[in-house]
Amino acid sequence: MLKLKLAATAASLVIGLAFGVTAAGAADVPVAIKERGKVIVAIDVSHPPYGMLDSEAKETGSDVETAKLLAEDMGVPLEIVPVSGANRVPSLISRKVDMVIASFSITAERKKVIDYSKPYGVIPVVVSASKDTAIKAPADLAGKSLAVARGTTADIELTRIVKDNGVDANIVRYEDEATTNTAVATGQQNILAAALSTANEVAEQNPALNLEVKLDMAAYPMAVGLRKGDDELKAWVDEWVAKNLENGKLNAIYEKYFHQSLPKTIPEE
Repeated sequence: MLKLKLAATAASLVIGLAFGVTAAGAADVPVAIKERGKVIVAIDVSHPPYGMLDSEAKETGSDVETAKLLAEDMGVPLEIVPVSGANRVPSLISRKVDMVIASFSITAERKKVIDYSKPYGVIPVVVSASKDTAIKAPADLAGKSLAVARGTTADIELTRIVKDNGVDANIVRYEDEATTNTAVATGQQNILAAALSTANEVAEQNPALNLEVKLDMAAYPMAVGLRKGDDELKAWVDEWVAKNLENGKLNAIYEKYFHQSLPKTIPEE
């Protein structure tokens, strides 16, 4: 009997190692993912530096590297399903994907319909405009037109500050970040509400616009989006986040694409 128990324990350890689970009592990779032989992740590949296509049309970016690291630790291949900011939640709820890794901020509104892992990063959201545009406070947005990608945290925060401050501003919502950025780059819009990384990239790619950050709207914790009720998967991903924050791998990805370290303490929400 003892030999059988030892054999079973050894077999469990081998399986755990194969799927990146080494700690005592660590959560198992969900059976459905192991049996399927791949993990399916939604990523917005039109939102640099989180997700983008390189010169060979291959997916790259911080979200892509994060998803690749997760799949590697699961011991299964990664399948990427491209999404936009607006259809991240629908793709998850409709079961087209196992999870979302797409600059996915934790918000109270989203938590009503989906679940999140422990946060593994942060996303500041800002308003940027040309240096000669006078914007120092939300009240200065009155009468102005602002471009934002629909369904993003920038959209949520811009809508909030306009409403809370009683500002009559024209919010022009585009379907994804790429279209939003193009509208600003081509002069269709002069003010951009977006993640700080996006605002910086648009400014760098279009120096003639003289864009700079005018307002800091909020800083959101970033996490893996999961379906409510996928408790087994959430347990595994939560442990994976903790492990890879501790060993520095997630910080290395963040530093590579955002040129700064993660905060020592990442807010839960």
